[in-house]
Amino acid sequence: MTIRVLLVDDHTLVRDGFRMILEIQDDMEIVGAASDGAEAVELAASLKPDVVLMDIRMPRMDGIAATRAITAADPSARVLVLTTFDLDDYVYDALLAGASGFLLKDVGRDDLVSAVRVVAEGEALLAPTVTRRLLGDFVRSRGARGPGETGFAGPDVLTARELDTLELLGQGLSNLQIAERLVVSEHTVKTHVSNVFHKLGLRDRVHAVIYAYERGIIKPSSP
Repeated sequence: MTIRVLLVDDHTLVRDGFRMILEIQDDMEIVGAASDGAEAVELAASLKPDVVLMDIRMPRMDGIAATRAITAADPSARVLVLTTFDLDDYVYDALLAGASGFLLKDVGRDDLVSAVRVVAEGEALLAPTVTRRLLGDFVRSRGARGPGETGFAGPDVLTARELDTLELLGQGLSNLQIAERLVVSEHTVKTHVSNVFHKLGLRDRVHAVIYAYERGIIKPSSP
């Protein structure tokens, strides 16, 4: 299957750089490019890309507003946000807006290609440094809230193996990595992940990570 990608960045050189990296991949096609969020929303609606590579800071409409508009119009849309700033105040807002992943623009060529594939397959992805900062801030800001105030079911509804899966999800591991840790098949892990989402009422892996930190299943200092 060919992954159809829409590039969104207000810098031509950045867009061209991403294009050069991605369009030489046998399984990827650049279907369009936008220089601001408003144009991105229009192109996403007409082109229906599999993955939108989205900058945050842009004129007319920023990446967060664009992500919110794109995912509102199509809940299955996959948006991979990139930024220069790992301390960007908008990281959490982007995820709440429906982004499926978040990477820094200094990501390596191979990691970028891998990230596009991961997000296209329906998984969520966060750069490790961004994950640590994001969740550290989240835990500090939510620390005063009681566990019953989250709106989600408690982890006690999970089986022991599902709880293990949630803990590894909280560390940002992929299904393959979780399978290796638990010494089970990747298919079994997918079943566990699906059960975790269903039982806890979580939307995706990003929310699973946040849930794991908020409930103390993973600590900010955990590797």
